[in-house]
Amino acid sequence: MLAAGAGTRLRPLTDVRPKALCPVGNVALVDLALDHVRALTPRVAVNVHHGRALLEAHLAGKVHLSVEEPQLLGTAGALGRLRDWIDGRPTVVVNADAWHRFDLSCLFAGWDGERVRLLVVEDLGRGDFGRWRHCGASVMPWSEVRRLPAAPAGLYEACWGQRWEGGRLELVPRSGPYFDCGTPPDYLAANLASSGGRSVVGAGARVEGELVRSVVWPGGVVRREERLVECIRVGETMTVRGSMGARPSGG
Repeated sequence: MLAAGAGTRLRPLTDVRPKALCPVGNVALVDLALDHVRALTPRVAVNVHHGRALLEAHLAGKVHLSVEEPQLLGTAGALGRLRDWIDGRPTVVVNADAWHRFDLSCLFAGWDGERVRLLVVEDLGRGDFGRWRHCGASVMPWSEVRRLPAAPAGLYEACWGQRWEGGRLELVPRSGPYFDCGTPPDYLAANLASSGGRSVVGAGARVEGELVRSVVWPGGVVRREERLVECIRVGETMTVRGSMGARPSGG
């Protein structure tokens, strides 16, 4: 599971906690991703860098932690660093910030064990492979993982792009909402998708004012005179606007 990034597009939320620990539907993104992966395998590794101390405390005893220091290794380098741990097995790679409700077992239906497979949704405006947008999950055969160096590199540059151009990349399309939670609008939209459009209020929050399609983090405060519309409230004073027209990929 890829959880090491700085989440710069999600600031200032990621100045408070790493993106993987930002809650969607009052559950940390990394825990939602763990639920998806553990339906397939009990052996899970998570790479960490930004917000390392908080993630280590949250994940202690739950997963194999791959600490990337002093620098981030990127999506390919993260796998390269874990070669000895992977040790010949096919690998499911998921992004900790991906929100969806897809059953990842679809990645293995009819798989030949040799081809790289990516879970995708149709997104004509933001496609990565023609009209298809990668939605944060893939399966990599050992033949590909074993050649990845433990050095900064991305999977698109090191593997996926070449395979796509050569017609050797398998896409597994799914229909349904997907958000990468990389920006405040997408993060807010994922929360609202998880709640059926209702505002989401975290544990220990105090809401005396009015909420309209908004998110209040655990322990947050909305005072009586306040009216928050499509915002994220953190603590007593941080208000992050999320009303920038985010839309789901995949319908």
